[in-house]
Amino acid sequence: MSDEKLKISVCGVGRLGKLHAKLLKEVENAELIGVFDTDAEKKLKVAEELNCLALEHWEEVLIRSQAVIIVTPTTTHADLALDAIYQNRHVFVEKPISDNSEDAREMVEAAGTVGVKLQVGHIERFNPAVLAVKDVDLKPRFIEVHRLAAFDPRGTDVAVVKDLMIHDLDLILKFVDSPVKEIRAVGVEVVSGDVDIANVRLEFESECVANVTASRLSAKKMRKMRIFQDEGYVSLDFLTGQAEIFKLSDKDEGPGAFVLGAIDKGVHRRNIVYLKPDAPQVNALLEEQKAFVNSVLNDKPVVVSGADALKALELSEAILQNMEKESR
Repeated sequence: MSDEKLKISVCGVGRLGKLHAKLLKEVENAELIGVFDTDAEKKLKVAEELNCLALEHWEEVLIRSQAVIIVTPTTTHADLALDAIYQNRHVFVEKPISDNSEDAREMVEAAGTVGVKLQVGHIERFNPAVLAVKDVDLKPRFIEVHRLAAFDPRGTDVAVVKDLMIHDLDLILKFVDSPVKEIRAVGVEVVSGDVDIANVRLEFESECVANVTASRLSAKKMRKMRIFQDEGYVSLDFLTGQAEIFKLSDKDEGPGAFVLGAIDKGVHRRNIVYLKPDAPQVNALLEEQKAFVNSVLNDKPVVVSGADALKALELSEAILQNMEKESR
């Protein structure tokens, strides 16, 4: 690995942006140059706290940095990212990649043309629960997802489908790896003037079906995904970072496996086995920063590409269009 440090600045230092800036100090091959925000007071406070520059304007960000992390309102992502890309700067942009797929596609194409890295902050890819099953052979037949959160004004510039559900859409597209054949969706506007709670049924050409619910009006937090497949299912709890596997097996699954019973159905007797794979004790946000820095310094593919994020955004738009059609 290169000993070079990647010079990075953070644009947007609200709650999440400040956390990005703070964690960058822990990335061995990264150097936090400075922070930028339209709120001068907030910018100065964060810069003083983290002992970095309070960058005066966006142009100074690009002059001083080799890469930028964009944590601004979704509607501003495309303009900032495209400007950075065309100035030959690598870009990490928070999810969703943009508020519309047309701009997102332009970002992806520009990064490819210029030859810079474009990574998108679909943080659940780095969740310990997901990392715990990275070597599990997933062939989903049915997926059930609930992502419920308390109301937070941050993120309400887009519908809950693009704000919260898009995390799960990204993972589902990765796990299923098949074109979507049919969408049936319902969404309700409650407090934000946009869709605040949504339920979606996705049917894929592989015949897998996903039922996905997202709400930003819940009194209780929940972020769970259950993946059902032939002869077993996998449960992912994104809040606790834990994964569980229930499966039929006719072999010794090794230490840590618990036999819950047996079943004689089929050709031969098989055990019902419970496994709790080791989940790495990592900070998901820090891990995605490390992955971004590594991809830039060592010219490796990013873990969550702009193309991946574009697919999730296009699916979210198709879902919202279906909601509008069904509500007529």
